[in-house]
Order: sequence, then structure tokens, then C-alpha cells
Amino acid sequence: MQKRIKAGLVSVVCLVCVLSLWGLCTALPAVALDRQAYKNLKLFNQVLDMVQKNYVEPVEQKTLIQGAINGMMKSLDPHSSFMTAEMYKELEVETRGSFGGIGIEITILKDVLTVVSPIEDTPAFQAGIKAGDQIIKIDGKSTKDINIMEAVSKLRGPKDTKVTLTIMREGLDKPTDIVITRSIIKIKSIKARMYEDRIGYIRIAAFQEKTVDDLRKALKDLDGPTQSLKGLVLDMRNNPGGLLDQAVEISDVFLKSGIIVSTKGKAKSLNHEFAAKDNGDEPVCPIAILVNEGTASAAEIVSGALQDNQRAIIVGTRTFGKGSVQTVIPLEDGSALKLTTAKYYTPSGRSIQAEGIAPDIVIRYQRPAQEKEGAEDRIRERDLKGHIKSPKENGQKPEEPAKKEKDDLLLDNQLKGAIDILKSWEIFRKTIRS
Repeated sequence: MQKRIKAGLVSVVCLVCVLSLWGLCTALPAVALDRQAYKNLKLFNQVLDMVQKNYVEPVEQKTLIQGAINGMMKSLDPHSSFMTAEMYKELEVETRGSFGGIGIEITILKDVLTVVSPIEDTPAFQAGIKAGDQIIKIDGKSTKDINIMEAVSKLRGPKDTKVTLTIMREGLDKPTDIVITRSIIKIKSIKARMYEDRIGYIRIAAFQEKTVDDLRKALKDLDGPTQSLKGLVLDMRNNPGGLLDQAVEISDVFLKSGIIVSTKGKAKSLNHEFAAKDNGDEPVCPIAILVNEGTASAAEIVSGALQDNQRAIIVGTRTFGKGSVQTVIPLEDGSALKLTTAKYYTPSGRSIQAEGIAPDIVIRYQRPAQEKEGAEDRIRERDLKGHIKSPKENGQKPEEPAKKEKDDLLLDNQLKGAIDILKSWEIFRKTIRS
């Protein structure tokens, strides 16, 4: 989950407040803290000086310091990282939904660069990249010890240029090279269609700058004055998340009142509570939200908000479980830190970190006969090395291309299940009450 700052990435968070966390993390007297910090900095300076004077090859001081910063950020959690100026620009581009690349979601799993999911209708998807593929080389260079932002910078590039991924996959005897031609990746965050019996369907693929605007337009097209919806399916399966403000605004589209989400960090400036407002145009039809193991971050906020406020039922399988907020903090030289600064909580006070959101109705995806086994083997937050542990892990008590409708439902048992629930909503609701 990313918060906004200035011109379009994350909300302004005072850099001084974030840096002052050092002073908030301990109850030691200021003098003792200063002495300890001085000793640690002195040690760092000694090592830096020794490497510069004695390392077998010449190495720039800037390279050494950036390496030290990368190591520090890597020791925190899988979502915190240091970004060079070029990487920071790439992140800004990504939130606008259009960039040159191959179209995959990636993470570090057991110290290996791993594909979470290929994005539909992208070069990676068309080249046969699968969820769970391990990327061991990019253009012949090992990905050992690479961080996410470094990997992103290597995978992206101008349209029509090529990149070679060396992958390992379950069932393969040896690594295989896949050559992919980059393209302009335009992620359409909203897709909508109507099914029989006035059941609307809206697919939310990601949370970008204009997602809420696109959602409102889709709802207006589906739920017109002369043809009101009898039910709505919100499909957020394999939605990796995105911007916090978009998650809040999208939740508010469906809620007249109630808490949407709260965030809690070490600094008081990072503690926020977001509430819904009655805008007078909220849909009144029953809502079913489709989720799975690839539903993460902002998508989990929306799911949790509508579930806890009893505005929607959740259908599918348990979500990814990313319950932390990353703040992007620009630095003087154009680089930036992406730092985990808070955890978020659903309206009922649940932290879903490394736990995920449990569906109200479990419907596991049944693969069509033509799909190979293993296509739904997904990675969750709790699988990532160094992830922030859930209360349970700490020993505490837990808090597409156009298709014919019939084809959709034949190939997608989860979607069919959600639509069947909405079609028989009155019967279903009475059954639940009894």
C-alpha cells in the first residue's frame, strides 16, 4: 500500500517526522542514544575507509554508501527499499498506468526473484510466463541478491526492445531462456459488463490515479435511471493493490457511513482514520466481492471495509495478507526511500498482516480442463522473507478480451458462484439470518 506525496505519488508525510522515528524508538536518555549512534557511525566510517583503501579494485564512495543503504533497507521487510532517482521516476510512471515493460508482478521469495502473476494481454503473459516462475537471470546476469526496484529497472525499457529471462519452473529439468519483446503496458484498471437478470460485473485490476473516476463512470453506465442493478460483482482477484487514497475513495463509493480503514504507526502523524461520507448516489443493490490469494493491499482494504460494514459478502479464497503502508519519501538528490511506516486496520480493528481476509463463502477456483495444474499456486505475504509478522505468528490472539457471458461462466466457477448468490439474494439472506 502506498501513500500519496506531492505531485501524485503519496500524501505529504513530513520527512522530519519520519526521520525522528529514530528518537521515538527508544526510551534511553538522549545522551546515551547520541553516544551509541556516534559509536555505530564511527564503526561504519572505519569500514568505509578500510574498504576504499584496501579493496583490490577501485570503487567509488557513492557506490559503497548506496550499497550500505540498500542493505539497511533490505534488513527491514520485503516492501521497504531505497530507490535511485531513475527508480523513483519509474515508480511515478507506474501509478499512472502506462509504462514500457513486459507486464509481470514480481516479489522476492526465499531470496529468489519470483513471478507473482503475469498481467493479462501483456508480452510476459503471451510469452508463457507463469505464476511461481523463478527468474534466476535477466539478460544473462544473475538476479542473486537483487532487490525489487533493481529488477523493475532491468525489466522495463523502450517499446520493441528485447529482454531475456532465464527461469526455473516446477517440472523443468533445467533453466530455460525466454526472450520477450517489451511493449507499452497500459493497465486498464476498470472493466465492466452486464450479465442476465441485471447482475452487473466490474473488474478492478489495480488502484491507480484515476481508478475511482473510471469506477464511477462504469457504475453510471451499468446502473442507469431506467435500468437499476439487481446485484453487483466486484472482481478484485489478482489485484496487487496500489494507492491508499484510491482504496479509500472506492470504498466510499459504496458506503454511506462508517469507518473505512485506519492506519497506525510509531509517529502520531502517521495515525489516521478514514470514514465514509453520504454522497447520496451510493448503489443500493447487494454486492459480492471476488477475492483470491493474489488480492493484496489496497484491494484488501476495500474488501475489509465493505465486509466489516456488512455492505458486501466476500466470495473466493483467503487474500494475500499485506497489511502495511509504504510511504515514499523523496530525498535531496532525486532518490527516494520507500519505507514501511504504518499498519492498516479494517473497521472492526483487524490487522490482516500476513493473515489476509477470510471470505464469507469459500469457493475455490476449479481449473478448466485445458489449464495445467499449478496455475493457481500463489505467493502470499507470509511467504516473503522478513515480512512483518501477524499477531498470530507473534503468539498473540489474532485480531480481458470480450467474451460471451456463457463462456465466462463455464470457465470461471468463482464468478458463476458469485452471480448465483446475487440472483437468489433474498433466499440467501433469509438463510443466513436463520
